[in-house]
Amino acid sequence: MAVFLRLGVLCGAQGGRALFLRTPLVRPAHISAFLQDRPTPGWTATQHIHLSPNRHSGSKAASLHWTSERVVSVLLLGLLPAAYLNPCSAMDYSLAAVLTLHSHWGLGQIVTDYVHGDASQKAAKAGLLALSALTFAGLCYFNYHDVGICKAVAMLWKL
Repeated sequence: MAVFLRLGVLCGAQGGRALFLRTPLVRPAHISAFLQDRPTPGWTATQHIHLSPNRHSGSKAASLHWTSERVVSVLLLGLLPAAYLNPCSAMDYSLAAVLTLHSHWGLGQIVTDYVHGDASQKAAKAGLLALSALTFAGLCYFNYHDVGICKAVAMLWKL
């Protein structure tokens, strides 16, 4: 209780409740020094920030890839309700392609951001390509030899 009253007095409150914060609260030293442009002892001004390699810097390919990622995401938003309303083999194969492509690009960004070193990144991207190819082949196999993605989801919802 005494802590709240002291905090209330510090913040300009009456009766222990803060109405307006008139004085700044205590901040950690490194944030306070950062905000006031004063160095803190032990704080170095140099920071190393890892950036992902940008092979397509300033090229049309990067813009086209970004645009195609957004188109696939919007297509997926429309394809999911359409597949629910009209389950057919065309929807099954479209879902297989779009879901595989969407997940491949998403996992590719994770590899780019978190796997360091050229050899490791090449191996991870090769593994991702194999995983994506197996995913697409498995979904196509499921669509052809079983009920398909749309009907399988409908069967799961009936449970």
